[in-house]
Amino acid sequence: MFSGIISFSGVVEDTKPVPEGGLRLRVRCENAADEDVEPKDSIAINGVCLTVTAIDHNVVDFDVVPETLARSALGNARKGEQVNVEYALRAGDRMGGHFVYGHVDSAAKVLARAPEGQGVRLRVALPLNLRPFVREKGFVSADGVSVTVAAVGEDWFEIAVIPETLERTTLGRRAPGDLINLEADPIARYAVGL
Repeated sequence: MFSGIISFSGVVEDTKPVPEGGLRLRVRCENAADEDVEPKDSIAINGVCLTVTAIDHNVVDFDVVPETLARSALGNARKGEQVNVEYALRAGDRMGGHFVYGHVDSAAKVLARAPEGQGVRLRVALPLNLRPFVREKGFVSADGVSVTVAAVGEDWFEIAVIPETLERTTLGRRAPGDLINLEADPIARYAVGL
């Protein structure tokens, strides 16, 4: 379980396709050694919950299975790319965002980016499978970042991104055509399911 508040970043060090159809991903994760990360721990990389398979100080290895590649943008990760890193919540941690599972539903394209006040407004394609769960003033996880939905259209939604988030996360570099990982608010998912 994660909060969607990104405090750390990472850099992709390597990606290696595996014959079975998955991918081995190596990321230099800021502060991993201080967080006492061990193999078997969960870390969200751009919002995708991954299990640590090996660690050497701050360099962390993950196996990314075909299901995860099909639903996320991790298959497009390139050496040197900066990623959002969030370590799993511990009992008693401050909850500043919303509950994020790291179970990414879809990767979607950024359609537009426009300055707005001190921040930026991003328009993102709204995949069909997420349409029942995305509502104005609701939450969505975008690349693992807990964001509030500012507007919704039939096949798009917008988020207003504040300067702190632009500086600290991948959302600050996202441009039209880029893919971002999306996860619906779990509470919305369960409410619609009822």
